[in-house]
Amino acid sequence: MENKNFEQIYEEYKQQGKIQAKMEIADELSTGAEQIVAVRRNNDNDLIAFKTESGRELDYITALEEAKAGKLAHVDLIHRYGRDVIRSEPDGLKENNLSELPSF
Repeated sequence: MENKNFEQIYEEYKQQGKIQAKMEIADELSTGAEQIVAVRRNNDNDLIAFKTESGRELDYITALEEAKAGKLAHVDLIHRYGRDVIRSEPDGLKENNLSELPSF
């Protein structure tokens, strides 16, 4: 029976995924979509506003509309709790997750 290093194989798989995610992010940004660089939360820790790389500050509803129109990079919309919700795109990169971004 062949002796495999499963940990090494999995780590290589994860690294390839990170490389692919970075290439996809570059493609997405080349379309003109803006990246969210900071977030604002309320006292319940809910996201209520977003700041883009150009310095624009978007309320939640405006951000939803822009995300639907493909104007915001690295976010997905899901329908939960009877409404649309903005969330981080599950791309394998922790640093661009909304939960990791600084507050403004």
